[in-house]
Amino acid sequence: MPIVLKYLITFIIGMVPIIELRGAIPIGVGMGLSYFEAFICSFLGNIIPIYFIVKFIRPLFDFFGRWKPFKKIIDWATNKATRKIEENTRLQTYTALALFLFVAIPIPGTGAWVGSLIANFLNLPPKKAIPPIVAGVLTAGVIVLGVTAATYGGIQYIFSHS
Repeated sequence: MPIVLKYLITFIIGMVPIIELRGAIPIGVGMGLSYFEAFICSFLGNIIPIYFIVKFIRPLFDFFGRWKPFKKIIDWATNKATRKIEENTRLQTYTALALFLFVAIPIPGTGAWVGSLIANFLNLPPKKAIPPIVAGVLTAGVIVLGVTAATYGGIQYIFSHS
């Protein structure tokens, strides 16, 4: 497979919600990319959607909110997020840190996509939302990179010593 195709596949997988760079890094390494190449491709793929989600998801919510089933879900999520923030002054003070930590922990259901949606629900402007999300993606990427390197190294060790 051409190297450019490997880069592109890793980049695109990094953009996919839920999978994001948690899946893109190991897949890129598994296709033969270096750890650095897999990290960079998946990181770039993962951060590109952030700005668009933070900045433009609200018009989509407004558009889909015109239909009752979507409106119920959107209103429920928005009201719940808003209420939690309004009730907790600590959360208001540490919103950026909380957003960073949420995105930085590489488990399913966290990540850039959900972090960007949360930032939107909290009405954070892009200037305040994007830096902690990008920092969280970077941190999650380093964690996933370490786990991937340890896993692949361990597997190679086992096969070379069997």
